[in-house]
Amino acid sequence: MEAVVNIIALVMALVGVVMVYDARLITRKLFGFGDQNQAAWGLKILGFIIAIIGALIIYF
Repeated sequence: MEAVVNIIALVMALVGVVMVYDARLITRKLFGFGDQNQAAWGLKILGFIIAIIGALIIYF
């Protein structure tokens, strides 16, 4: 059971890092209009939070 939780947390951390790294590309695909800078900033913050949560689950 602990291994499954660690794998899920690892995937969460990985998704968070990818969201931070590719935020601008993701916002171009998803949002073709409006302020893409604000959307990229929000996606980076969300990715950072998801990565931190995943890392904390692995740590504890």
